[in-house]
Amino acid sequence: MHPVRLPPSAKRVHRNRAWAAFDYAFQGILYATRTQTNMRIHLVAAALAMFASLYLRLERAYVAIVVLCIALVIAMELLNTAIEAVTDLMTVAHHPLAKVAKDAAAGAVLVVSMGAVIVAYLVFYEGVTASGARVSQAVAGIPRNYAFVALVVVGVGTIFAKAFAGRHGTPLQGGALSGHAALAFAGATLITLLAPTLVVGLLAYFLAFLVSQSRIEGGIHSVGEVAAGAVLGICVTMGIFLVIRA
Repeated sequence: MHPVRLPPSAKRVHRNRAWAAFDYAFQGILYATRTQTNMRIHLVAAALAMFASLYLRLERAYVAIVVLCIALVIAMELLNTAIEAVTDLMTVAHHPLAKVAKDAAAGAVLVVSMGAVIVAYLVFYEGVTASGARVSQAVAGIPRNYAFVALVVVGVGTIFAKAFAGRHGTPLQGGALSGHAALAFAGATLITLLAPTLVVGLLAYFLAFLVSQSRIEGGIHSVGEVAAGAVLGICVTMGIFLVIRA
């Protein structure tokens, strides 16, 4: 990624060790998303699994198991990507041991993925049998984990956008769209949909606007990038809401 142009007065993320660690970690996630087909498949599957847990009204314990499996599969895919990169760096010719390293790493991802599929079958089968006849009646209400699932899906969408739609900036500064704006407007939309009064929703959108305005004023994002993030956050959150209420 090319460094983002910031005004002289702006403090870069990498000047703070804690924020720099997060930024480097997100760079690794974006690299894997951009270069590894399996990583993209895992992220899409994660978003679908979270949505399914929402639609089926799974209990909190089952949702926790799904989240744990998602995190484990994605972490193993990142580790596999790291092993492949180090192997390519250290190996000039096609060495048999390099093939073993790559195959073993890919096998580890496969084992974890198969385990996740089995867990998903058991969890979602339980969810379908426990509430299958009541789903159509209960869908009129809003599940307690709706907000969490919506934010996860918005986060996945932001990762894809930053990985493919633009190559400038870093994961936490710059990029094709503003992740801060996406999450801020997703949160504002959630509050508006779930709040008892319109005033609360308006205040939530006002705070989201202030978050977005700070990204523009700091020279980190353009107006278009902030607007793209806001549209992503609002559309994804509203889309999930309309589907579960349909």
